[in-house]
Amino acid sequence: MKGVPATMIVTQTERLTVRLLDRSDAAFMLQLVNEPAFIRNIGDREVRDLAQAEAYTERSGPLSYERSGFGMYLVALRGSGERLGICGLISREGLSDVDIGYAFLQAHWGQGYALEAARAVLAHAHGALGLRRVLAITAPENRPSVRLLEQLGMQEQGLVDLPKSGGISRLFVSEPA
Repeated sequence: MKGVPATMIVTQTERLTVRLLDRSDAAFMLQLVNEPAFIRNIGDREVRDLAQAEAYTERSGPLSYERSGFGMYLVALRGSGERLGICGLISREGLSDVDIGYAFLQAHWGQGYALEAARAVLAHAHGALGLRRVLAITAPENRPSVRLLEQLGMQEQGLVDLPKSGGISRLFVSEPA
């Protein structure tokens, strides 16, 4: 991807670059976290202006990278750099292992980007980061997300009620053979 230092790239696929988040992504994050589907499926992050988006981006990216060695990553088209969504790894209160999460602008749904990015991030988690288990949670009624997790080969483990998650979630696990 042109203009992105190699040190910011986490992984790439044929179509996508998955890179570290930085302050330049704040306007994109403001748009993403305020889409109705994000609020419905993930939750209202109460990010309403650019300053709040900068702080949210900092927490999701750079501060998380410093604290955990991973966090949410920006997913962009490899050639143009167009921002599509986010996909990454989270240490979530109430879960014993790292959790993979993703969100894409609704305009980019249905093109396989979320699955492609999640496969690459999951491979990065198991490979480069050496994580044995990676979890995922999703709202019980979020069929597209359940389908994506199943396509990743993740196995459903039942339901979980996490602090600050807004209710019951379906829990999935990925463990390499």
